[in-house]
Amino acid sequence: MIATKAYAAQSAITHLAPYDFERRDVRPDDVQIEILYCGVCHSDLHQIRNEWGGSIYPMVPGHEIVGKVVNIGSNVTKFKVGDIAGVGVLIDSCRVCDHCKQDLENYCVEGMTGTYNGYERDKKTIAQGGYSTQIVVDEKYTLKISPNADLKGVAPLLCAGITTYSPLRYVGVKEGVKVGVVGLGGLGHMGVKFAASFGAEVTMLSTSKSKEADAKKLGAHNFALTTDAEGMKKYHNYFDVILDTASANHSYEQYLDLLALNGKLIVVGLPEQPSQVGAFKLLNNRRSIIGSMIGGLKETQEMLDYCAEKNITADVEVINIQDVNEAYERMLKGDVRYRFVIDIASLK
Repeated sequence: MIATKAYAAQSAITHLAPYDFERRDVRPDDVQIEILYCGVCHSDLHQIRNEWGGSIYPMVPGHEIVGKVVNIGSNVTKFKVGDIAGVGVLIDSCRVCDHCKQDLENYCVEGMTGTYNGYERDKKTIAQGGYSTQIVVDEKYTLKISPNADLKGVAPLLCAGITTYSPLRYVGVKEGVKVGVVGLGGLGHMGVKFAASFGAEVTMLSTSKSKEADAKKLGAHNFALTTDAEGMKKYHNYFDVILDTASANHSYEQYLDLLALNGKLIVVGLPEQPSQVGAFKLLNNRRSIIGSMIGGLKETQEMLDYCAEKNITADVEVINIQDVNEAYERMLKGDVRYRFVIDIASLK
């Protein structure tokens, strides 16, 4: 077994604190990664506080993991010691269902194995995440990362990146498509970067005028203050696609009104409260609401390669792990541009 240092939550009401545990020994198909950086996702906070229910403790969060390969199993062919590797939101799946065979392991019929807050396929080992010094993962669920990349900025691509890349690709965003992005946080800022890089006309939809300058620096062509009823009139029936990344409770109906014929509202944010939508909002202009969850391994690697080619990374603030509880409080206030990333050297 491999001794591992980490930060963990022991219950829904305790702060993250130092925690030692053991990773499994490297199996023939495994890659052992010394973790260098791990992004801080809003879902980490939801899960350690049991806001979605079913949380398992002790819990080591973290699913935006970048590190160096330090050991490989005898069957491994994709990695060698010294390579830079990444681990995202899933570390296993059933591998045999129709979805897994289509490289959509994230939609595994049996349920994917999450990187943390769940059980591995043996149904008894608790999966623990990236707020830790080491991780051992099957090479099939491990991703190759360019050694020349800014690894701090790459880490959030493993969740925030693929969560926005996948649906924008799925609906065919390209040159000439009009895209609105709701929410300028960890997800939203990546949505703006990707949509702009695909050649779309990008408009930031925000309740805060102060976000305009940053949105345009990230690549947005337009800014719309959604609380300005008069100013919003020109955007009615305007967008082909709206990417809704907001995690605060809100109504989808105001954004459906902005969609043109066959327009699509893509939901990737996770508000706590459900939102009701009237049928006529969908019937008008034949609009649709689409949910999307990360991407499969093949698409995630495609996204990482695309980002390396286009020099796209997340905008991050690097923190020591000892400051993670404070970072959570700042994240709730929107006081981060746009993703916290833990320097795991601070844990060692």
